[in-house]
Amino acid sequence: MAEFTLELNDDQKQVRDWLHGFAAEVIRPAASEWDEREETPWPVIQEAAKVGIYSLDFYAQQFFDPTGLGIPMAMEELFWGDAGIALSIVGTGLAAVGVLANGTEEQIGTWIPQMYGDADDVKVAAFCSSEPDAGSDVASMRTRAVYDEAKDEWVLNGTKTWATNGGIANVHVVVAVVDPELGSKGHASFIVPPATPGLSQGQKFKKHGIRASHTAEVVLEDVRVPGHCLLGGKEKLDERLARARERARSGGERSERVKNAAMATFEASRPAVGAMAVGTARAAYEVALDYAKTRTQFGRPIIDNQGIAFQLADMRTQIDAARLLVWRASWMASAGKPFTAAEGSMSKLYASETAKSVTAQAVQILGGNGFTREYPVERMHRDAAIYTIFEGTSEIQRLVIARTLSGMPIR
Repeated sequence: MAEFTLELNDDQKQVRDWLHGFAAEVIRPAASEWDEREETPWPVIQEAAKVGIYSLDFYAQQFFDPTGLGIPMAMEELFWGDAGIALSIVGTGLAAVGVLANGTEEQIGTWIPQMYGDADDVKVAAFCSSEPDAGSDVASMRTRAVYDEAKDEWVLNGTKTWATNGGIANVHVVVAVVDPELGSKGHASFIVPPATPGLSQGQKFKKHGIRASHTAEVVLEDVRVPGHCLLGGKEKLDERLARARERARSGGERSERVKNAAMATFEASRPAVGAMAVGTARAAYEVALDYAKTRTQFGRPIIDNQGIAFQLADMRTQIDAARLLVWRASWMASAGKPFTAAEGSMSKLYASETAKSVTAQAVQILGGNGFTREYPVERMHRDAAIYTIFEGTSEIQRLVIARTLSGMPIR
């Protein structure tokens, strides 16, 4: 009988320590500068490319870790370094996953290398899904893709928002509506190659946190892409649309069940975001713990005060609990076990809320110093706010969990 263990194996420990070293020696020293500049940290991404962290091979190796812990372990260590810079390093992965999930082998081999470039000529990619009026409500998406059969081209029009690397990317992956009558079932994903006419960067957002990560609108005006840029190919799309139309004719109840099944598949990506939140929370906790041990008031370290010590005890407990939820969901996804209780959303929800809570407590423990930019917890607290918003807000996670537990279409 196999022995149950939560201990990382030797290979995993080696990767973890390697990533931790990079985060400590390269990411952290640059964190404050790039947060202030609010610009993409190209030199740091290049360093990550040189050592092999910024590459498809690295993320593929972690993704195929049979325990499922490779990706969450990597995310935690990088985001322990700094959330903004780490998101700049891993943001291309969102577009790469979009191609891996929906593309043909030829499309995967053609486009993903162009997303990363190489250490001498680093590139980034952008995944463009959200819109000004369609965030969590994907059925409200307005960006359209119309097929020009005479030229075998797709014509894309619309505006995307909240796109990581939007406008500065070498390759954009754009989700668009091909059949408005089918709602979210009438969507398809397209590759927009480098320097395609009609694609431009709209507003670049000046953000509360994760400032080193470029976030912007992407405007699509009569963007023409070749037919082979439809991920998965037109034959596969036509078959999928035909099935969706048949389901729609069969009644809304059946369609609702199909939609829930699709949401269950999407759940598998959420533990990675939870791991990012764990990394940020852990970083803030460690700063607060060190500070409490060395800061003296009334002739003794402040950690001698029960009020401070108990806060730190709760912070560490919440972080460890969040990590265990993330690891459980990651292991389940890797093992092909269904999320019968929305375990993916559970992990993302709890880890995100933990990051907000722990970073706020860290600021409080540092007092006035915690409110200044001389200490990193101020930045960590700003960064942590994003985790309860992107990849589905905390409210959406609770909705997914409630629907899964009850089996009811809760609104």
